[in-house]
Amino acid sequence: MRVVAGGEALLAPRLTRRLIEAFVAGEAAAGGPRMRPGPAADAVQALTHREREVLALVGRGRSNVEIAEALVLSPLTAKTHVARLFAKLGARDRAQLVVAAYESGLVAPGPDATRAG
Repeated sequence: MRVVAGGEALLAPRLTRRLIEAFVAGEAAAGGPRMRPGPAADAVQALTHREREVLALVGRGRSNVEIAEALVLSPLTAKTHVARLFAKLGARDRAQLVVAAYESGLVAPGPDATRAG
């Protein structure tokens, strides 16, 4: 209850990241499709530089506190950025933000393979 009330995902962000990495690794091993920009790319390009930074960190499974530490922000400011991403991208949860980060090409599979943008 505290996690959800605090604005975090029900599934721990690190578990979300590991799940996505395992999925992507499985597709690559099976010769499946490579990640490439999808429909989310246009919406993500309309974001500010800071919003793309935050989205990349969400895509890497970071919590609001971890985002705040990485970008030298207060946790409340990080939470506000994430809330704005929900609104701007029409996402209902963090999992959809992660999908948008990958589909847009902002985040690539692999350890901290965040792309500059």
